[in-house]
Amino acid sequence: MAVLWEQAPRSSEEIVAALADTGWHEKTIRTLLNRLLGKQAVAADRDGRRYLYRPLLSREQWQSQESRSLLDRVFGGRVAPLLAHFSRHEKLSEKDIAELRALIDAIERKER
Repeated sequence: MAVLWEQAPRSSEEIVAALADTGWHEKTIRTLLNRLLGKQAVAADRDGRRYLYRPLLSREQWQSQESRSLLDRVFGGRVAPLLAHFSRHEKLSEKDIAELRALIDAIERKER
């Protein structure tokens, strides 16, 4: 998605070239494009013998959709277990912790 947010429309060949340094195989990238089409996250417009891909979702819409999916699938739709997991298994920087505190403070102020 990031490649298409950077520049669109792009052909599958251009997308494969843009992702060359990721180590992903061409077949994997094409499979991902098909999955994104199925999720209606991208559109493919015919251009002669090829298709040009463009995003249908903004970065913010995509992040919202994918984060909700992760929460639902892995953490029963709850944010607290996700944060608990990261606090136990990942190193949260002081900056991360400060940002989380600020978010919690903002939520608490909003609820009052």
